[in-house]
Amino acid sequence: MKLFEEYIEDGVVKVQSPDFSRAKSLKKEAETSYKVLKEIIKTIGITSTNSNYIIKNAYDIIMELIRARMLKEGFNSVGKGAHEAEVVYLKKIGFKDSEIDFADQLRYFRNGILYYGKTFDEEYAHKVIDFLEKVYLVLTEN
Repeated sequence: MKLFEEYIEDGVVKVQSPDFSRAKSLKKEAETSYKVLKEIIKTIGITSTNSNYIIKNAYDIIMELIRARMLKEGFNSVGKGAHEAEVVYLKKIGFKDSEIDFADQLRYFRNGILYYGKTFDEEYAHKVIDFLEKVYLVLTEN
């Protein structure tokens, strides 16, 4: 996996003035999506029918929170490789390699769902929710 600085050198990540307004908007959207996802899980649970939905939405929440942090710090990722750069950004803000590896796997699997019709079971969806719970607290701190 490349270093975050390499994504800057490659032009995938742009250095810009912090965009606090957009960051706040993304964070608010992620927080709302998180509450809705928690309500769905509380009401109907995680099932084989909704596991892909749970995984995709958990991924989107995590990515919105990462983007919000990046924007607050003056970074914006664009184009091919943007999602990888956002995952690698987790290292820059203190996440462990194992957490970054899980986030990258989640990115890969989510693409499989969207573009290749892959399906995942409740067990993996539970792992994703556990991961979301863990990173949500850290990513919403500031």
